[in-house]
Amino acid sequence: MKTKIWHQSFTVLSDVPTYRDALKNRIAKVVSPDTEVVMHGQIVGTYPSEYPGTDLKYEYLFELHGLQWIAAALQAEKEGYDGMVLASIPSPMIRQIRSLVNIPVVGYGETAFHMSGLYGRKFGMLFFNIERKDFWFEQTRKWGVSERFAGIAPAGVTFHEVAESLTNAQLRKKVIQTIIESGEKMTHDLGADVIVPGELPMNLLLAQEGVNQIGGATVIDGIATCYKMLETLIGLKQVSGMTPSERGYFHDRPERARVMEVLKFYGLDNLGDRIQVD
Repeated sequence: MKTKIWHQSFTVLSDVPTYRDALKNRIAKVVSPDTEVVMHGQIVGTYPSEYPGTDLKYEYLFELHGLQWIAAALQAEKEGYDGMVLASIPSPMIRQIRSLVNIPVVGYGETAFHMSGLYGRKFGMLFFNIERKDFWFEQTRKWGVSERFAGIAPAGVTFHEVAESLTNAQLRKKVIQTIIESGEKMTHDLGADVIVPGELPMNLLLAQEGVNQIGGATVIDGIATCYKMLETLIGLKQVSGMTPSERGYFHDRPERARVMEVLKFYGLDNLGDRIQVD
C-alpha cells in the first residue's frame, strides 16, 4: 500500500536548495520503496535570512512561527497524507498538532530523545549555538526524558559551514573533524553515551559520512529514526487502529468547525494554502 508523508522543515527550503536536495536524497535512502515523501518548508519570506536561528532564539517569535506548523498539519490531513514528520529538533506545536489531527505525527527531537534510551543511558546534544540552553531543560522535562538528559555543548561549527560542506568535500573533512572533537569533549565533560546532533543539517552531514559513533557514544540519525518511526506508527494505525489519545486537557480534540472559526477570526484560515511544496 502506498504511503504519503508530509515533511515539514523549519527553514524556507527554497532558500537552501543544496541542503534541500541533499535531504531529499537521504530520505529516499531511508524510507520504504512504497513511501512517498513530499517536502514542505516555511512560507517564503518568513525569516530575514536563510537561517532561522536569529528568530528561534526568542520564545515569542518561535511560538509565532509555530503557527505555520499547525496550519501545515491541518493541510496535510485535508489533502489525505498518511502521516507527518516535523523535521526540526524542537518539533514546534507537536502536542497541539496531535490534538487536532488524526494522522500519526512524529518530531525529530522527541523521537531522537526517546530512541536514545535504547542505545545508552545519557544523551547530550551538539548545537551550532547554545543560546537556547534553558529551552532544552524545559523541553526534555515536558517530553519525559529529563532524567537522561546530560546537557548541550557547542559543535564548534556554524550552520553555513555545515551547509557549504554538503557539496564542498575539502571543507567537509574539516567540519566533520571539528564536530567529532566537540562530541568527544562532550562525552567526557557531560558523561553522555549517546549524541543527538542538535540541528538537522548537522545530522544530515554526519549521516552522509556514516558517522554513527563518536568516542564510543552512539550518534542518533534523526532523519532515519523519524521516518522509520512514522512508518511504524502508520502501519500500527492500519493493522490495529491505534491513534493519538483524545483524553484529558492536553489531548482532547476540539470540533474542527470551531477550530476553523477561530482561525478565521484571527485571519489564519488560509495559512495552510500558502505552504508550498518544495
